Amino acid sequence: MKRPSAARWKRLAGISLSGLVLIGLGAIALVRADRAFPPPLEAASDLSREVVDRNDQLLRAYTTPQGLWRLPVTLEAVDPDYINMLLAYEDRRFRDHWGVDPLALLRAAVQFVVNGGRIVSGGSTITMQVARLIEPRSERSISAKLRQMVRALQIERRLSKDEILTLYLTLAPYGGNIEGVRAASLAWFGNEPRKLTLAQSALLVALPQAPETRRPDRQHVQARQARDRVLRRMQESGLIPESEIARASASAVPRGRRAMPDLAAHNSDTALKSMPEARVIKLTLDQTIQARLEDLARETAARLGPKQSLAMVLADGRNGEILASVGSTGHLDAGRAGAIDMSRAIRSPGSTLKPFIYGLAFEDAIVDPATLIDDSPADFSGYRPRNFDRGFMGEVSVSEALQLSLNVPAVRLLEAVGPQRFLARLRRGGADLQLPPGGAPGLAIGLGGAGVSLRDLVQLYTAFINDGAARVLHDGFDDGAKTTFEHPVLDARANWRVSNILSGVDAPQGAPRIAIAYKTGTSYGYRDAWAVGFDGRHVLGIWVGRPDAAPVPGLSGLTTAAPLLFEAFARSDLAPVKFAAPPRGLVVRSRSQLPFALRKFAPGQDAAPLMAGGSLPPRIVYPPQGARVALTSRGAGQLTPLVIKLQGGAAPYRLIANGEPLAKASRRRVLNWTPDGAGASTLTVMDAEGRAASVSVFIDAD
Repeated sequence: MKRPSAARWKRLAGISLSGLVLIGLGAIALVRADRAFPPPLEAASDLSREVVDRNDQLLRAYTTPQGLWRLPVTLEAVDPDYINMLLAYEDRRFRDHWGVDPLALLRAAVQFVVNGGRIVSGGSTITMQVARLIEPRSERSISAKLRQMVRALQIERRLSKDEILTLYLTLAPYGGNIEGVRAASLAWFGNEPRKLTLAQSALLVALPQAPETRRPDRQHVQARQARDRVLRRMQESGLIPESEIARASASAVPRGRRAMPDLAAHNSDTALKSMPEARVIKLTLDQTIQARLEDLARETAARLGPKQSLAMVLADGRNGEILASVGSTGHLDAGRAGAIDMSRAIRSPGSTLKPFIYGLAFEDAIVDPATLIDDSPADFSGYRPRNFDRGFMGEVSVSEALQLSLNVPAVRLLEAVGPQRFLARLRRGGADLQLPPGGAPGLAIGLGGAGVSLRDLVQLYTAFINDGAARVLHDGFDDGAKTTFEHPVLDARANWRVSNILSGVDAPQGAPRIAIAYKTGTSYGYRDAWAVGFDGRHVLGIWVGRPDAAPVPGLSGLTTAAPLLFEAFARSDLAPVKFAAPPRGLVVRSRSQLPFALRKFAPGQDAAPLMAGGSLPPRIVYPPQGARVALTSRGAGQLTPLVIKLQGGAAPYRLIANGEPLAKASRRRVLNWTPDGAGASTLTVMDAEGRAASVSVFIDAD
C-alpha cells in the first residue's frame, strides 16, 4: 500500500487545521451572538403584587400593569402529580434534552407530511414554550420555530431545569387574563395548586395549548373534551389506572371563573401605598379569621338599615399585632360607602372611655369598687348629664355604676380626677383624641365629647391585658415602629380592678356564652354604636353607624354592637385565655371593710378649702407629683423606705399605697413607705376627717 507523500500530509493537515479554526471561529461567533442577543428573561419579572397573612396565605392580589393575573409560584407549592402529568403530556424527555428534542421534532415532521401539510403537533419542548412565552410572536412558521429552538438553547445555558419549569408554571396562559398555574388554580377552582384532583390537573395541562378555545367559562364542551384527551393519554401511557381515569372523567368542569382572593382590602391598599416597591407584603392578619369576620360583616349588612356600615378590629393585646381588620361591610359596597375604612375614621366613642375614668379614680384611692356613689340629677357648672334611658338609679356601688354605664357617676369621678389629666392618660396609650373647637377638654369628654378611631380605641384597651401598659397596634408592614409606650395608661392595681368589673357585665340576650370583659358605647344622637371586649390576650372592637355621621334611630352599643362583638369572638375561634390574677398584695374588700371615708364618694371633698374645725386639708409636699425617685436596693428584692412629708390635715394620717391602706395610722407628718419593687406607684394620704391628697411617682431601683 502506497503511503501518502509528505506534500499530501501537509495538505491534509492544512485542511484539518483550517476546519478547526473555522469551527473555533464559529463557536466564538455563536458565543458572542448569544451574549449580544440574550433571551429576554426579564419579561418574567413582571408579576402581580401580593399581600399575604402571617402564615404566608394570600389575602389579596393585584393585576400587573398590563391587567394580567400572573402570580409567582414555586415547584414546592404545586401538586407533584400535576407536574408529572404535565411533563408526561408535553415533554417526556424534558430532564434529558438541551432545550430541543430531536425525536419530538422528527415525530412532528412525519405527522405534518402524513396529514397533508397540516400541523398536528409542534414538537415544542417546555423550554421552547418558555421561549415563546417570554418573546411572544403571533405567526406559526418554520422561521418562528427555528427562533424558538435557538432561544431554547440559550435558556438552557442560563437556567436549571427546575428554573425553566418554574418559568413555564408562572407564564403559561390559562384563558383570559390568567397566566400561570397558581392564578389558574385560584380562578378556576378557588384554591391554591398545592393539592389538585386528577381532573383539575388534567384541565390545567390542557388549557395552555389553546387557552381561548378551551376556556371553561366560554367553551365548556371544548374544555371538557381537552381535559378528557389528557386523561386518556395518561391511561394509554400506563401512568394512571383506568378506574381513576373513569372517576376523573365523570368530574364536573367549572363553568365560571372564581374571584381572586380579596381579603383585607383596606389594609392591603394602605400597605401597598406605604411600600410601593415591594412585590410581596406580609401582614400580621390571619387569613382564616379575616375571612370569617368579613363574612359576618356581609351577613350583618343585610340586617342593618340603609347606608349603615360597620368596622371590626381584632388584635393580640400582648404584642399589638392586628389579627383581623374589617373596614366596612364590603369595600365595593358603594351604597354604604364601603371604600371608606371606618376602622380609622374619627368618631365619638360614647361611653367606651369611661373605664379609664374609673381607673384613675382607683389610682387616686378616692373610691373603691365597693364605694357607694350617687346617680341622681346633677349640675356641673351648667352641664347636666343624663343616662341613656333618661332615668336615675340613686345610690349604687362604683362597680355597678361602671357595669351599668351610668353617666352622672362617671362625670362626678371625671371632675375629681380632672379632664386634662384624663386626656393625658389616654395619650399615654397612643389615643390622640380630637377635641371640639377650642381645644380645652371638658367633662363631656368622658361621655364621648371627643373623637377617636376604632383602632386607637382597641389599642387603648390592650392596657387591660398588660397591667395597664398599652401596646402599639400594627399590621406588620411598618417594621421599625415602636411596639410599646413609654408610660402605662393605668397602674397595675387600678387596671385589674377595672377589667375585673367589666368581666362581670352580662352578655347580651341570645349571644354566644364567651368569657370576655366588655364595654359598650352610644354616641350623642344615635350616630355611633360601639362595643370593645377582651379576654386574657385578645381585644376586639366593633363600630356600627353611617359613614356620613347621620343619626340612626334605635342604634345603640348594647343592642346593635354588643351582639356582634360576641358573635365575632365566637367566629374567630380563638383559644380562650383566662384573665390575669390580681396583682400581688391587692385585696378585694366589701363595703364594710373599707375605711369610713371610702364607703361613700363625697364629691369635692379634696377641693374644700376648710373643714368645720378650720384645719387645711392634707397635702403631700414630698415627693412631688410625677417625681422619679431612686431608692437603694437592700438585697433580696428589698428597697430602702421612701420618706413622705405632709402638710395640713388632721391626725392621725393613713397612707394608701397603690389602693391598699397601710396597717397602722400615724400622727406624724413624716411617713415611711417601703415599695415592693420598682415602677409606677400612686400614694394617697387620708386624714382623720376623711380628706385625701394623692401623688403619682415612679420608683427606680439603684
